[in-house]
Amino acid sequence: MQRTDISDPAYFHKVVDCQWACPAHTPVPEYIRLIAQGRHDEAYWVNWVSNVFPGVLGRTCDRPCEPACRRGRVEEKQAAKPEPVAICRLKRVAADSKTDEFRAMVPKPAARNGRRVACVGAGPASLAVARDLALEGYAVTVFDGEAKPGGFIRTQIPRFRLPERVIDEECGYVLGLGVEWRAGQHVASMKALLAEGWDAVFVGCGAPRGRDLPLPGRQEAAEHIHIGIDWLSSVSFGHVSAVQPRVIVLGGGNTAMDCCRSARRLGASSVTVAVRSGYAQMKASPWEKEDTEHEGIPILDFHVPLAFEHVDGRLTGMRFRKAKPGSDAGEEVVLPCDEVLIAVGQENAFPWIERDAGVTFNEHGLPVLDEKSFQSTLPHVFFGGDAAFGPRNIITAVAHGHEAAVSIDRLLHGEPVAQRPPPHVNLVSQKMGIHEWSYDNAITLDLRSKVPWAAAEKALASIKVEVELGFDAKTALKEAQRCLNCDVQTVFAPKLCIECDACVDICPMDCITFTEDGDDLRERLKAPALNLLQDIYVEGGPGSLKTGRVMAKDEDVCLHCGLCAERCPTGAWDMQKFLLVTTKAGAGCRDHATRKEVAA
Repeated sequence: MQRTDISDPAYFHKVVDCQWACPAHTPVPEYIRLIAQGRHDEAYWVNWVSNVFPGVLGRTCDRPCEPACRRGRVEEKQAAKPEPVAICRLKRVAADSKTDEFRAMVPKPAARNGRRVACVGAGPASLAVARDLALEGYAVTVFDGEAKPGGFIRTQIPRFRLPERVIDEECGYVLGLGVEWRAGQHVASMKALLAEGWDAVFVGCGAPRGRDLPLPGRQEAAEHIHIGIDWLSSVSFGHVSAVQPRVIVLGGGNTAMDCCRSARRLGASSVTVAVRSGYAQMKASPWEKEDTEHEGIPILDFHVPLAFEHVDGRLTGMRFRKAKPGSDAGEEVVLPCDEVLIAVGQENAFPWIERDAGVTFNEHGLPVLDEKSFQSTLPHVFFGGDAAFGPRNIITAVAHGHEAAVSIDRLLHGEPVAQRPPPHVNLVSQKMGIHEWSYDNAITLDLRSKVPWAAAEKALASIKVEVELGFDAKTALKEAQRCLNCDVQTVFAPKLCIECDACVDICPMDCITFTEDGDDLRERLKAPALNLLQDIYVEGGPGSLKTGRVMAKDEDVCLHCGLCAERCPTGAWDMQKFLLVTTKAGAGCRDHATRKEVAA
């Protein structure tokens, strides 16, 4: 097999499963170690640089990092239900435990460079663009029809999941960088906006239109049938403070879960979720479904909505086909209800962008974009977040914002927007002595810690009482110690190896093998490497290892415990911390010649 090129930044990045899976590539093990050391300001800083909204995401992130977490794989023999490190909730620990000293860590923006950028919408994508560009001296103006920034973070996520004070604080950090905030200014015309002479425009207005269900009875019983995202906004702003006694929520996504839990708190005596798909196929995050059921709300799967039942315009129930798995056939059932919340998806709406403004749209009504740069067919107009490719999540919107900011910065410096310089990478030895490392490599057998909740009678009595209380310091430390330090890599120096097999003998996962080279290497390892998505670390061969064999290590199940390096008598193994920091807008994102000009 081809020898592993560990100088390629992507190689060890892929081994850090959580960071690789995060759209914003947050250095997860780095900030978890800082939390374990009680260095919460620094842990928050690592997050803020990467994902802009640590406090918000620590409560509401879709957590793509957690299914990827190595802990869930290596724990299979130890636990009936292997679970990853509580990465998301540890992020919240950093946010809740930081001190006022953090404000001193936020850099001051560079001197204004004479370039003006408009951001349409004040959601996470736009605010990420604003944060990155304001720090580099751009005059950024954010337009939004609402009185406060945050976009759907503020309008659609219920306060029992995300307190408003957290939104205010983290949006305030961005606006505090000199970003001009145009509250209550709804942009009604792209042409009019472009006529104002902006150097670049970023569109981050989200996917503001909820899908309807034009079923029989929809118009007749319209008074108590609502579009989920609009209803959540009305609840958020206090326009809705009560519901009818019996509520049905249609849909299986996170919005549906927010709707049903909100209805429960607004006084509904009966709340039921009906979803067309099977339970396992629901789009809602597993923990969102668990939280919903924990609050006593049933989820009825394979219920295909057929009609709204009504009498003289008064909603009385919903008729469904109770389908059999894999078939549309099934009996019809009627569920009584007084109010229905429709949460069956969202779609983009750009009525304010004239079709002759220069931005091309596809057959789905989405802008035609370069997927790497987020540039539209109008070169100085960029899109991101839900406005780019349809509804996703907060962390993806932030990642879009970072990339769009890089594109804008490169465009306004006359450079190709689709090109990206490599990220900043460090690989530093953690050796402090023959058998000592600068990181804690003692692997705990503790199972995942449970996040405490507020008492049910208190939490369900108010829409504004936060349900999750977060980890205390003791539990946070315990949970942080479950992290396997996947960013501390086992680096092998074949010329120092005497092939004594000491590392092979001591490896608790049987992931190291010395053997003859060949294309069938995966099958000939001491323990077969079954996960084809993760690489085999291959080093050695003729002129390197004395026997001409190769060292092959399965990166998929390695614990990063360092026992191989501790046992090695010649120091052929070393534990080296890998840190990848993605390139942000600024001099570092530009081509070499431009960076030299800036430095001069």
